[in-house]
Amino acid sequence: MRWELDFIKEDDFVKHVEDTISKYGDKLEPYNIKKFNSNIIDPVKMIFDKTVYHASWDEIVSNEIFRQRDKSNNNDIGYFHQRIFQYIDKCHVPDNGTEGGWDVIYKDPNGILLPDGDVVHTVYVEMKNKHNTMNSASAGKTYIKMQAQLLKDDDCVCFLVEAIAKKSQNIKWETTVNGEKVSHKRIRRVSMDQFYALVTGDEKAFYKTCMVLPEVIQKVVSESKTVKAPKDRVADELKAIAKSTNIEPNELAMAMAIYMLGFSTYYGFNEIIDGEQEGRLLDRIYAYADKLDKK
Repeated sequence: MRWELDFIKEDDFVKHVEDTISKYGDKLEPYNIKKFNSNIIDPVKMIFDKTVYHASWDEIVSNEIFRQRDKSNNNDIGYFHQRIFQYIDKCHVPDNGTEGGWDVIYKDPNGILLPDGDVVHTVYVEMKNKHNTMNSASAGKTYIKMQAQLLKDDDCVCFLVEAIAKKSQNIKWETTVNGEKVSHKRIRRVSMDQFYALVTGDEKAFYKTCMVLPEVIQKVVSESKTVKAPKDRVADELKAIAKSTNIEPNELAMAMAIYMLGFSTYYGFNEIIDGEQEGRLLDRIYAYADKLDKK
């Protein structure tokens, strides 16, 4: 692959991808029933989803595992979007909680031209992964933080940079603070592509980054000695538990295995396997699954 990103070195980009994947950490560990049910699944929703979407038990369990992993992976992708700027000229990524808590600070002694014609020398960035991840309270708090920065420094602009914005944009951020609509020409809402364009001088910088990303991720994963595709055991464990209930037909037995993960102490369910006392059935299920894994 010929390296075509002139705003970041190939070695730095590869290292950043490696660092991002390392953040996945224990999310790459295989799932067993205990991990799968660590926050107590919603059995009724799983039964509805399986039936309505005509999914198999393997598919519905796999989808739930993917959902759980995906929920915690969002912070890891936020790391990728933020920390890549430490390798880009004139950008600085403060340690978490330092230097005002900004995600990225961009300084250009030659001046930064804004859409309205103003010129400043510093951009303070609050970065979000998606345009709809802030509620009104969070948006208000962020806006007030940006107002305070403008009062301290009249040679700057504050950006709310969104990796996944509704559209490509660099506009005044209009929001509501304490019930009142507010806006300021130096408090701006900016899509990731336009922020890349500003700091690199290349309008297609983000596009080019996205185009090399799949190959680099594949290279890092294939060459890694630690990153392996997890072999989840949840579906097999559920099938074994279903069989142990002696319920017919098998479809109902599988549903019962799912129900017991969420309802193990509920009336009726707590008597399915040998009438175990309240509070013990779920531990017994986990122990049974653990024995299966060790065979």
